[in-house]
Amino acid sequence: DHPQTLEARGDHTGWTGEAGDAAAARDLCSQLIADRTRILGPDHPDTLSTRNNHASWTGRAGDAARARDLYAVLIADRTRVLGPDHPDILLARSNHAVWTGEAGDAATARDLSTVLIADRTRILGPDHPDTLTTRSNHAHWTKRAGDRARARTLSAALAADRTRILGTNDPKSSAS
Repeated sequence: DHPQTLEARGDHTGWTGEAGDAAAARDLCSQLIADRTRILGPDHPDTLSTRNNHASWTGRAGDAARARDLYAVLIADRTRVLGPDHPDILLARSNHAVWTGEAGDAATARDLSTVLIADRTRILGPDHPDTLTTRSNHAHWTKRAGDRARARTLSAALAADRTRILGTNDPKSSAS
């Protein structure tokens, strides 16, 4: 139950996934969530962070629908604990949109990204890297939802903004 032991288990989980075994990382996270909840409580930042990792490894292990659902619950809990504008909420919302799309609902992923762009722009600013990433994701899900013309327009605007912000020599300036 020592905090350093829990931290070492969290590191082990991450490296297990990074080594290519997402399913094992998911399972290790599941066990760690139970222990962190018991020791630290359900609202502790480390418990919430482990839940985030669990959702991610669940998706990377091939269960996009379950990852989407885990992120939906995590967003509600993190919002209750941290407030709606906390960076961890914005990240969880971004991941929720991605896994929603990967679960086969590109239109909802597009819509979630639309709302997230507005919030990230308001909180972080229009030129923040996370705002730009969300705009890229929005263009992607717009295309996957079947609106290629709109996705092209969104990608062109993003490329222009990235060029303005990053310069012409940055690889992200021409790609979205």
